[in-house]
Amino acid sequence: MNHDPSRPRGWQAPLSRRRFVQGLALGGLALGTAGVRLPAHAATDARSGPQVLRGNAFDLSIGSTPVNFTGRTRPAITVNGSLPAPLLRWRQGETVTLRVANRLPDAVTSIHWHGIILPANMDGVPGLSFDGIAPGEAYLYRFTLGQSGSYWYHSHSLFQEQAGLYGAIIIDPAEPLPYHWDREHVVLLSDWTDLDPGRLFQRLKKESEYDNRYKPTVGDFVRDVREHGWSQTVADRRAWARMRMTPTDISDVNAHTYTYLMNGTTPASNWTGLFRSGEKVLLRFINAGAMTYFDVRIPGLKMTVVAADGLPVHPVTVDEFRIAAAETFDVIVEPSGQDAYTIFAQDMGRTGFARGTLAVRPGLEAPLPAIDPRPRLTMADMGHGDHAMHGASSAMPSTPSAQGVHADGHAVDAHAGAHAAQDMQAGHGAPETPGMHAHRDAQPVHDMHTGHGSDGMQAHPASESRNPLVDMQTMTPTPRLDDPGIGLRDNGRRVLAYADLASIAGDQDGRDPGREVELHLTGHMGRFSWSFDGIPFASAQPLQLNYGERVRIVLVNDTMMTHPIHLHGVWSDLEDANGDFMVRKHTVDMPPGTRRSYRVRADAAGRWAFHCHLLYHMEAGMMREVHIGEAA
Repeated sequence: MNHDPSRPRGWQAPLSRRRFVQGLALGGLALGTAGVRLPAHAATDARSGPQVLRGNAFDLSIGSTPVNFTGRTRPAITVNGSLPAPLLRWRQGETVTLRVANRLPDAVTSIHWHGIILPANMDGVPGLSFDGIAPGEAYLYRFTLGQSGSYWYHSHSLFQEQAGLYGAIIIDPAEPLPYHWDREHVVLLSDWTDLDPGRLFQRLKKESEYDNRYKPTVGDFVRDVREHGWSQTVADRRAWARMRMTPTDISDVNAHTYTYLMNGTTPASNWTGLFRSGEKVLLRFINAGAMTYFDVRIPGLKMTVVAADGLPVHPVTVDEFRIAAAETFDVIVEPSGQDAYTIFAQDMGRTGFARGTLAVRPGLEAPLPAIDPRPRLTMADMGHGDHAMHGASSAMPSTPSAQGVHADGHAVDAHAGAHAAQDMQAGHGAPETPGMHAHRDAQPVHDMHTGHGSDGMQAHPASESRNPLVDMQTMTPTPRLDDPGIGLRDNGRRVLAYADLASIAGDQDGRDPGREVELHLTGHMGRFSWSFDGIPFASAQPLQLNYGERVRIVLVNDTMMTHPIHLHGVWSDLEDANGDFMVRKHTVDMPPGTRRSYRVRADAAGRWAFHCHLLYHMEAGMMREVHIGEAA
């Protein structure tokens, strides 16, 4: 781990019970098998994971159940009394029926079947797909499965996903896949907080850097001067100061708030999946984290990636991969030569981890690897290229200084972004500019391909100009598809990158896109306001796609945060830097300072959600409605 200059060499924090249970980052810490477990009536078996429900007809009951991950009992929102929710096992080609009953006393609920292609009224987004499920009522979901693979389901109502309403879906294929395995395990990763999720959102609005406890110190400044010289170090500090940001702000919420879980168990509880030596074991990784990116490795084992977001890809063998919130990766491992291997999933900011074990029998453990050094963002990571030290302010919009926003803690399902809309309306001393107003009200609002300006710099929509909800813009974004990501470069391990992924099925549409839509991912760190093109969901017009058309969507990340972007109802066919098809996904990761494109076949009529899958970013405004229908 990086040395903290404020502590003497060799200093180590005392091991508190909370750190032991949660698995916060303590370099080289070895955990035992003791730890806090769920109450028996809500327990997940540390050896086998959640309950498995098979067939094509299901009764699911959503209610409140007390759980205990940290030594403190807290209420969770569960399905059939289980956290995670039961694993649903379906079969491709069958029609499934799911009766979902709401046993919560005072909250509307819902279930969204993430990555499943189905009719709009079955998608489970209150305010778009249906009205939601009121207390004491039930909703009948029914749809036919045209796909196979690893997926998941979760609530799309307020913060219920964070409170425990999520589970895995496995769809067995109707025909043999191009790879085989002898045994399989689902590895569902998630993040838990003892805080009421609504209060956590309020805290993010009031103090967005609460968990950013590794800001640069005087000692860091002295070290940087010694390594890089005075002028470069001062220029770097000034550039970050102009953006009112810090290079250590990797994630909004981390292990100082979260306990990371693997199949519903803490690191101390040690979920265990069994194997026999020489078997091919399929591990289905699903990131059900509300706000967490995980970097996954199994020391001593190579992993061969065979599927991404449920669909087969040409095999690629790696030591490690990053999995964004909402993504899934299937990997095959062949353990032999030792009796136990650690499955290690550290958070992107290196503040904590989830862990489990592959073993020949229950009760075994393997050594835990040390947490990697904490990464630091650079100006190049932010898409400022060679302008890192000179003229960085030219990339910044003219915005008023952040005043801080006190959220009221209330939001309604598909009306995510109400808080950001209030920020916009209030203005905090910044009047709305004509450019902003014209862009927001124009029809259609998104059919403007901004691209790059004559100076080679990224152009931006007028709605970002002098916008109190936009605190930075990228200057020279690139796809960076071959980049494994912040904190994973040159770490001595073979790390998966998007450029490694190639769908076996190829481009199933084949047409060139008929038009191009460019959207910018925007935000204001201090106010914790997030949006597309600087316009929060509550103030935005729907994006209209004509039924049957082929569209290229270009995303430009103007923020310093990573954003996993999910378009409901249709597949997202990711392109390479030349515009050629690469891989079909349902969630596309967007690191800071990147510009990535994918094709969409608008073959699913209805109203669909399009949003960042970091839960609190979506709730703070980074969401749009996409309407697919006949051309007007």
